Order: sequence, then structure tokens, then C-alpha cells
Amino acid sequence: MKTSGRVLAEQVKRIAESKVFSIRSPNLPTWCPGCGYFGIHQGLNNAIQRLGLPHHKIVVVSGIGCAGRYPFFTDTYGLHTVHGRALPVSTGVKLANPELTVFAVGGDGDGLGIGGGHLPHIARRNVDVKYLLFDNSIYGLTKGQPSPSSPIGFKTKASPQGNKDAPLNATLLALSYGASFVARLFAGDPEGITNALIQGIRHKGFAFFHLYTSCVTFDKEYKTWEHLKQWVHPLPSKHDPTNLKQAINESLDDSFSLGILYKRME
Repeated sequence: MKTSGRVLAEQVKRIAESKVFSIRSPNLPTWCPGCGYFGIHQGLNNAIQRLGLPHHKIVVVSGIGCAGRYPFFTDTYGLHTVHGRALPVSTGVKLANPELTVFAVGGDGDGLGIGGGHLPHIARRNVDVKYLLFDNSIYGLTKGQPSPSSPIGFKTKASPQGNKDAPLNATLLALSYGASFVARLFAGDPEGITNALIQGIRHKGFAFFHLYTSCVTFDKEYKTWEHLKQWVHPLPSKHDPTNLKQAINESLDDSFSLGILYKRME
């Protein structure tokens, strides 16, 4: 037991000395235990650390929803804005100070519902903002209504007879609107998120990250961890991320293929 304790103490010391957690704020995340947002949080923190981005030159902008809490959990500047307005606010921040690294974060309700009208304009303008869309296909903070990405037939307390509306394909929307960098990722793969974010942060222009995740509290039948682990798979090895048509075809496949779908060559 003493040996195990000493080994654990040495591991804790190495982690502390690596400063891997220095990007985290003193406020612990308040998401539900098992929420996929923890994996996304780890992925973004790792990318910031590995790139050595100065914390005082980072701004994280959020809207409303479970993802809206994000700025409180990261040791950077942050703006917790109103519902659906993370993208226009982040645009203003970037234009006011181009030297900043600006992240916009939001859920599928925030980004595809009330805020859906902002995505085409930041994409076509190619503003150098990195947008992380946390897509769990449900309104978690307001207790489980179907969202714009919920599938037809999806039953919740607010839709006991099943969702009647066709879902939006966030990846296809970003590609159609002209986003110059588009990646599709999985909250259960923090390392994959980190690697894609590193490339997206280095990309000069609007980068869109569609993140499949789960809501363990209000979704027991669709995007569960069990289902997502079965569904997700890497993009085909022959995929060419510089080919927009190929990226669109991949997004139309309605699959859960992961990776960098598109990167516009400058």
C-alpha cells in the first residue's frame, strides 16, 4: 500500500509540474457527471496548452445553455452572452483586437435554433474565430426538449409523441455557408479533439468544429455513449480535406465519420 501511495504521489507531482491543468479556472465544471462536455473541455485545454497560447490573449464567448457556462471553467478572458449571440459577439471581439485568439462555444439549441441565422455570415466573411458546436441533439439546461438536430420520432417529456421536425445537419450547413475549415469530432475522443483544434487554431479564418456529444440526464435513447461509440468512425483514408465536393458528400452521408472534412487552401 505504501508503494502504491508513493507511485500515486509521484504521478500527481508530475501532472502538477507539467502545468497541464493551469488553463483551468478555480471553478469546477458544474455539468452532470458523465456529460460529454468534460471531454470537449479537456480537448480544448490540451490544444491551448500544446500551442503555448498566452491565456491573457484568449477570449471564450458563449451563449446560453449548458455550454454557456464554459467561460467560467477556463482561466482566460470570457464573455457569457445572451442566447444565440456567441457568434456576433465573438466577431466583434476579434475585429476589435485581431491579436486575440477567439473561441465561440455553444450547444445545438443555441447555435442552430435561436442563433442559427448568424452562422452563414461569420462563415462567408471568414472571420478568424474558432467555433465549437456542442451537439447533443437536446435542450439539456431547460430539461430535455427536442432541438434543431434531434431526429424525427425522438421522444422527450416535451415531445411524448415523438419529434415531428426534420433535423439540421450542422456540418453540411457550415460547408454550404463557406466555412474555410470544418471538422467533425466526438466528445469521447479528447485527443482527436485536441489534434483537430490545433490545426483549426493555426488556420487563418473561420473554423467550425461539430462535436458529437451526449446528454446523459435527458437522452436515454439516441445519442447515448453506447450508441455514439458504435456509430463514430474515422473519415476514409482516401478523403481529401481540400476537396469541398468530397467534404459535402461525406456530410450528406449522414454518417458519424470523424476528422477534418475540409480545409480551404489559401
